[in-house]
Amino acid sequence: MDFSIRAANVEDCKDIARMIMELAEYEKVADQVKITQRVLEQDGFSKNPFFHGIIAEVPEQHKTKDGHMKIGYALYFYSYSSWSGKAIYMEDLYVMPDFRGKGIGKALMSKVAQLGLAAGCNQLNFTVLDWNKSSLDFYHSQGCFNITTKMGYHCMRCEGEALEHLAQP
Repeated sequence: MDFSIRAANVEDCKDIARMIMELAEYEKVADQVKITQRVLEQDGFSKNPFFHGIIAEVPEQHKTKDGHMKIGYALYFYSYSSWSGKAIYMEDLYVMPDFRGKGIGKALMSKVAQLGLAAGCNQLNFTVLDWNKSSLDFYHSQGCFNITTKMGYHCMRCEGEALEHLAQP
Protein backbone atom coordinates (compact mmCIF):
# COMPACT_ATOMS: atom_id res chain seq x y z
CA MET A 1 0.00 0.00 0.00
CA ASP A 2 1.18 3.47 -0.88
CA PHE A 3 1.38 5.82 2.14
CA SER A 4 3.58 8.57 3.50
CA ILE A 5 4.65 9.69 6.97
CA ARG A 6 5.17 13.39 7.69
CA ALA A 7 5.31 15.83 10.58
CA ALA A 8 1.90 16.94 11.78
CA ASN A 9 0.89 20.58 11.40
CA VAL A 10 -1.88 22.68 12.91
CA GLU A 11 -4.21 21.89 9.99
CA ASP A 12 -4.06 18.20 10.97
CA CYS A 13 -5.65 18.78 14.39
CA LYS A 14 -9.19 18.08 13.17
CA ASP A 15 -8.12 14.65 11.89
CA ILE A 16 -5.95 13.97 14.94
CA ALA A 17 -8.94 14.74 17.19
CA ARG A 18 -11.08 12.36 15.09
CA MET A 19 -8.52 9.57 15.35
CA ILE A 20 -8.02 10.16 19.10
CA MET A 21 -11.75 9.51 19.50
CA GLU A 22 -11.51 6.39 17.31
CA LEU A 23 -8.61 5.13 19.45
CA ALA A 24 -10.53 5.86 22.65
CA GLU A 25 -13.56 3.97 21.31
CA TYR A 26 -11.32 1.00 20.44
CA GLU A 27 -9.84 1.12 23.95
CA LYS A 28 -13.36 1.41 25.44
CA VAL A 29 -12.65 4.78 27.12
CA ALA A 30 -14.35 7.26 24.77
CA ASP A 31 -16.14 8.84 27.74
CA GLN A 32 -12.76 9.94 29.12
CA VAL A 33 -11.68 12.04 26.10
CA LYS A 34 -11.67 15.74 26.94
CA ILE A 35 -9.30 16.93 24.18
CA THR A 36 -10.71 19.08 21.39
CA GLN A 37 -9.30 20.23 18.08
CA ARG A 38 -8.71 23.67 19.60
CA VAL A 39 -6.78 22.28 22.59
CA LEU A 40 -4.62 20.21 20.24
CA GLU A 41 -3.90 23.33 18.19
CA GLN A 42 -2.86 25.27 21.31
CA ASP A 43 -0.92 22.49 23.03
CA GLY A 44 0.90 21.11 20.01
CA PHE A 45 1.54 24.12 17.83
CA SER A 46 2.32 27.01 20.16
CA LYS A 47 5.72 28.55 20.86
CA ASN A 48 6.50 25.85 23.46
CA PRO A 49 4.55 22.76 22.37
CA PHE A 50 3.64 20.07 24.90
CA PHE A 51 3.68 17.37 22.21
CA HIS A 52 4.75 16.66 18.65
CA GLY A 53 3.01 14.50 16.10
CA ILE A 54 3.41 12.62 12.86
CA ILE A 55 0.72 11.70 10.37
CA ALA A 56 0.27 8.72 8.05
CA GLU A 57 -1.48 9.66 4.81
CA VAL A 58 -2.65 7.71 1.80
CA PRO A 59 -3.13 9.07 -1.71
CA GLU A 60 -6.57 10.07 -2.96
CA GLN A 61 -7.20 6.68 -4.61
CA HIS A 62 -6.86 4.92 -1.21
CA LYS A 63 -8.96 7.34 0.87
CA THR A 64 -11.57 5.87 3.21
CA LYS A 65 -15.24 5.59 2.34
CA ASP A 66 -15.72 8.71 4.49
CA GLY A 67 -13.11 10.56 2.43
CA HIS A 68 -10.25 10.50 4.93
CA MET A 69 -6.70 10.47 3.61
CA LYS A 70 -5.09 10.90 7.06
CA ILE A 71 -5.34 7.34 8.37
CA GLY A 72 -2.88 7.15 11.25
CA TYR A 73 -0.87 9.22 13.70
CA ALA A 74 1.60 9.12 16.54
CA LEU A 75 1.94 11.72 19.29
CA TYR A 76 5.17 11.95 21.24
CA PHE A 77 7.14 14.19 23.56
CA TYR A 78 10.63 14.27 24.96
CA SER A 79 11.27 13.23 28.55
CA TYR A 80 14.22 12.47 30.77
CA SER A 81 15.42 9.46 32.71
CA SER A 82 17.46 10.26 35.79
CA TRP A 83 19.32 7.00 35.18
CA SER A 84 19.95 7.09 31.46
CA GLY A 85 19.25 10.62 30.21
CA LYS A 86 17.22 11.72 27.21
CA ALA A 87 14.13 9.70 26.32
CA ILE A 88 11.15 9.94 24.02
CA TYR A 89 7.63 9.03 25.09
CA MET A 90 5.10 7.87 22.50
CA GLU A 91 1.70 8.87 23.86
CA ASP A 92 -0.38 7.44 21.00
CA LEU A 93 0.15 5.17 18.02
CA TYR A 94 -2.97 4.66 15.93
CA VAL A 95 -3.85 3.34 12.49
CA MET A 96 -7.44 3.15 11.28
CA PRO A 97 -8.71 -0.48 11.25
CA ASP A 98 -8.94 -0.84 7.44
CA PHE A 99 -5.27 0.12 7.12
CA ARG A 100 -3.78 -2.12 9.80
CA GLY A 101 -1.39 -4.91 8.87
CA LYS A 102 0.11 -2.90 5.99
CA GLY A 103 3.25 -1.62 7.73
CA ILE A 104 1.82 1.80 8.61
CA GLY A 105 2.00 1.36 12.39
CA LYS A 106 5.55 0.05 12.10
CA ALA A 107 6.48 3.05 9.93
CA LEU A 108 4.97 5.49 12.45
CA MET A 109 6.75 3.86 15.38
CA SER A 110 9.99 3.68 13.41
CA LYS A 111 9.76 7.41 12.69
CA VAL A 112 9.26 8.19 16.40
CA ALA A 113 12.34 6.04 17.15
CA GLN A 114 14.33 7.87 14.45
CA LEU A 115 13.32 11.26 15.87
CA GLY A 116 14.31 10.12 19.36
CA LEU A 117 17.70 8.87 18.23
CA ALA A 118 18.32 12.09 16.28
CA ALA A 119 17.63 14.04 19.49
CA GLY A 120 20.09 11.90 21.46
CA CYS A 121 17.47 9.77 23.23
CA ASN A 122 18.41 6.28 24.34
CA GLN A 123 14.96 4.90 25.10
CA LEU A 124 11.42 4.95 23.74
CA ASN A 125 8.70 4.59 26.35
CA PHE A 126 4.96 4.01 25.89
CA THR A 127 2.04 2.18 27.44
CA VAL A 128 -0.23 -0.50 26.02
CA LEU A 129 -3.38 -2.05 27.44
CA ASP A 130 -2.94 -5.53 28.89
CA TRP A 131 -5.80 -6.95 26.77
CA ASN A 132 -4.45 -5.58 23.47
CA LYS A 133 -2.71 -8.80 22.42
CA SER A 134 -2.10 -7.80 18.80
CA SER A 135 -0.31 -4.61 19.91
CA LEU A 136 1.63 -6.43 22.62
CA ASP A 137 2.74 -9.06 20.09
CA PHE A 138 3.77 -6.34 17.64
CA TYR A 139 5.78 -4.42 20.26
CA HIS A 140 7.51 -7.60 21.44
CA SER A 141 8.38 -8.44 17.82
CA GLN A 142 10.12 -5.05 17.60
CA GLY A 143 12.34 -5.85 20.59
CA CYS A 144 10.30 -3.90 23.17
CA PHE A 145 9.78 -5.32 26.64
CA ASN A 146 7.29 -4.91 29.47
CA ILE A 147 8.96 -2.89 32.24
CA THR A 148 6.24 -3.92 34.70
CA THR A 149 7.18 -7.60 34.44
CA LYS A 150 10.92 -7.07 33.86
CA MET A 151 11.60 -4.29 36.36
CA GLY A 152 8.47 -4.09 38.53
CA TYR A 153 7.51 -0.53 37.62
CA HIS A 154 3.86 0.50 37.49
CA CYS A 155 2.56 3.51 35.60
CA MET A 156 0.80 5.78 38.12
CA ARG A 157 -1.52 8.78 37.71
CA CYS A 158 -2.88 11.54 39.91
CA GLU A 159 -5.71 13.64 38.45
CA GLY A 160 -8.76 15.74 39.27
CA GLU A 161 -9.44 16.38 42.95
CA ALA A 162 -6.51 14.20 43.98
CA LEU A 163 -4.16 16.35 41.90
CA GLU A 164 -5.68 19.54 43.34
CA HIS A 165 -5.27 18.15 46.87
CA LEU A 166 -1.69 17.05 46.20
CA ALA A 167 -0.81 20.54 44.96
CA GLN A 168 -1.83 22.13 48.25
CA PRO A 169 1.16 23.20 50.38
